[in-house]
Amino acid sequence: MADYTLSITAQLPYEETVTAVREQLAEAGFGVLTEIDLKATLKKKLDVDVAPQIILGACRPELAHQALQAEPSIAALLPCNVVVRSVGETTTVVEAFDPAVMTSFAGDSDALRAVSEDARTRLSRALDAVAAVEAGK
Repeated sequence: MADYTLSITAQLPYEETVTAVREQLAEAGFGVLTEIDLKATLKKKLDVDVAPQIILGACRPELAHQALQAEPSIAALLPCNVVVRSVGETTTVVEAFDPAVMTSFAGDSDALRAVSEDARTRLSRALDAVAAVEAGK
């Protein structure tokens, strides 16, 4: 795990993991604003083949608003990127940008720290729930 991400490995096929991630993000109050299919994009732009991988731009509007009030330039770090990457037929890695890292970029104000801790708790809970899902369920 990189020190700027939250990461889990799911013992699930890629497509099941993407579905589980979407469901758990919604449970945690996040919507998906953007979606980038890296496999399709890199094939189209560079004609290279990579394992299935998607970037989901997750946002919890209340937290985004609070973060913007604390530090308007934090918009450059929004939304929270969540990456789902196939690493095998039945194994998928899920990584999310760790919101706690925001404070190292934008200053460690109490308001921004509270937002980042809330977002980190919600994302960690969502990722842990995905890791607990069993294949086919």
